[in-house]
Amino acid sequence: MKKVRCAIYTRKSSEEGLEQDFNSLDAQREACAAYILSQASEGWSQLPEIYDDGGISDGTLERPALQRLLGDIEAGMIDIVVVYKVDRLTRSLLDFAKLVEAMDKAEVSFVSVTQSFNTTTSMGRLTLNMLLSFAQFEREVTAERIRDKIAASKAKGMWMGGVVPLGYRANGRTLAIDEDHAALIRNIFDRYLEVGNVRLLVNELANGGTLVPERVTGTGRKLGGKPFTRGQIYKILSNQIYIGKICHKGEIFEGQHAAIIDRETWDRVQAQLEANTQGEQQASTASSPSLLAGKVFDSEGNALIASHAIKSAKRYRYYIGKSGEGDIQKAQQTLRIPALELEKLVCGALAQEVEQPLGLLAKAGVELAPDTVAVLGGRAASLATRLQKRERAAARICIEKITIGPSQLVIELSATGLCSLLSIAPTSQVTTNPALTVAASLRRSGRAVRLIQDGLSKSIEGEPQEHLLKLLHRARTWWQMMLDRKLTVSALAREQQVTSSYASRVVRLNFLAPRIVEAIVTGKQPVDLDAKKLLGLSELPLAWSKQEEFLLDA
Repeated sequence: MKKVRCAIYTRKSSEEGLEQDFNSLDAQREACAAYILSQASEGWSQLPEIYDDGGISDGTLERPALQRLLGDIEAGMIDIVVVYKVDRLTRSLLDFAKLVEAMDKAEVSFVSVTQSFNTTTSMGRLTLNMLLSFAQFEREVTAERIRDKIAASKAKGMWMGGVVPLGYRANGRTLAIDEDHAALIRNIFDRYLEVGNVRLLVNELANGGTLVPERVTGTGRKLGGKPFTRGQIYKILSNQIYIGKICHKGEIFEGQHAAIIDRETWDRVQAQLEANTQGEQQASTASSPSLLAGKVFDSEGNALIASHAIKSAKRYRYYIGKSGEGDIQKAQQTLRIPALELEKLVCGALAQEVEQPLGLLAKAGVELAPDTVAVLGGRAASLATRLQKRERAAARICIEKITIGPSQLVIELSATGLCSLLSIAPTSQVTTNPALTVAASLRRSGRAVRLIQDGLSKSIEGEPQEHLLKLLHRARTWWQMMLDRKLTVSALAREQQVTSSYASRVVRLNFLAPRIVEAIVTGKQPVDLDAKKLLGLSELPLAWSKQEEFLLDA
């Protein structure tokens, strides 16, 4: 008789009771062991390895014991996985699908002691999916109740947990002032009004040896002991906790805790922050929001215009040929390059070249004094960092012109601008602008043209492609119509006034691998992955790994 190796998996969401000699995990394991023993005549035997996840929610598959179990399954060490109930494994249909795929791949069966079914049959899978649907529903209802309770409690001004803001300590469902730390908070607000700038305030605190006070959270995590960062100061200056308020999802409620900062000081600080923000934005967004506006040309010398479109309250910027302005048909035949992609590529290439500026300066015919060469390295590194961050002022001073060709990008630098940014005083007149050539191909993706730098991945982070998003939405909608109304593909095609072949090719996209869907939604799909390629596939592999290999990794 063939020996059937059985692994028992147990889980408990909370840590409560785990310290007892006989806890919930022991009870689950004992019931599973008894079930395995009852199947001894079939050759079942329990493996000695213990897979216990105590105090871990089912909201994630990143559980130590579960990961060990999956590793042993992949290694071929297990034939059957035994659990007390299905929800001990997961309550998520998506997570369960991933687990079943891993088990099927290794030809491993799955048994629940209290819910009799067999995952190797279609009826068993249906039963299991129904059970998981109810388990997921129960979990979502519980989550909704918790969210509603938190919202109601915050509306009453109660503190509902999390990292306690500096200057306070937790006191039940409210906050009590920690006078030592509160004095530091008041000093930060007062000093900001004095210096009027967060960067200067951070430098002042660092020079004075002021560190973030060391604290330990309820989970034992250590905080503080380091200099304040600009982000931390901004968060402190804008946190309404300090004027006695509680915030929840954009709403502000009167808190039950005492304020550290008076209203007058708060209002003055907010006015100063707003004034500084408007001052920073004015230069960069008032007239030309695009970094390279007026400097981009095609290979025939035609200027590309900085333009934008707003979809679902989000702003998408492009550089487009003049013939494409306001004319959708012509726009499809002209250059329409996502602005962020072009700006990243140009500034990245420029930053890399500027780090070693002697070559560029030599091309421009710039003669340097010996003492200038000695300090050039530090200045060049600083300028490279500014360009890498796509700092508007540095980029526009440095760049004279950008020419986009079918297979390369030519960046013409301003020699005088480069000297100015490097604080160089040439010993002779500068007459030549150096040029930098970047090998990059143009590939059309929908209406936009994507730039692919040679030697890099063909997948470049950009904006999500609307035509692909619409195609995925149509696939989900049509599949749901087929399920709800029990339509055949032919009936669906007649109703939508399309061919049966087209309807079939759209509906099957409902079964794309999650990784492919995520890439499309986030705009990180390969540039050659468009609607034509998805709909033109002769067949779509059932295995997600095969889909990913063909559509993402090819």
